[in-house]
Amino acid sequence: MGLPRVLKDMMLFNEGFAYLGECASVTLPTLTRKMEEWRGAGMSAPVKIDMGMEGLELEAAFGGPMRDILRQFGVTTVAGVYLRFAGSYQQDDTGGVDSVEVIVRGRHEEIEMGEQKPGEVGEFKVKSALAYYKLVWNGRTEIEIDPLNGIEIIGGIDRTAERRAAIGIF
Repeated sequence: MGLPRVLKDMMLFNEGFAYLGECASVTLPTLTRKMEEWRGAGMSAPVKIDMGMEGLELEAAFGGPMRDILRQFGVTTVAGVYLRFAGSYQQDDTGGVDSVEVIVRGRHEEIEMGEQKPGEVGEFKVKSALAYYKLVWNGRTEIEIDPLNGIEIIGGIDRTAERRAAIGIF
């Protein structure tokens, strides 16, 4: 028997600055492969061919306007903003705690100021388009995706190394 890992606490960092008490939620990137159906001669059914990955994005919500995020809007480089999510996940059956970090680089695609009402916590949401992604679990890198350098490392295996070598990129 086992119980699920429950997020007991978290922090979001922007360029190393901690959003202590300000970040309400983080929607971590969805990892999606772009697949296309192919049915060739002699095949009784189509199979899906891996055509690479879909774009990555991270979303975060805050309790009110965030000046530093507003000042990053329109940054001119594709990997111009460094964000790091740190989550503390605990299993209530064992008491064990796992540290899960998601480190990304990208730029803010959308900033939503949301509804503002006197005497209430405001809304402020940001969606960031990503050019780099790394997931670290208890200090071990599990996934690293670097589209600009053609790198996809999953569970310690560089799945694109042979392709890079075949075209002379090491």
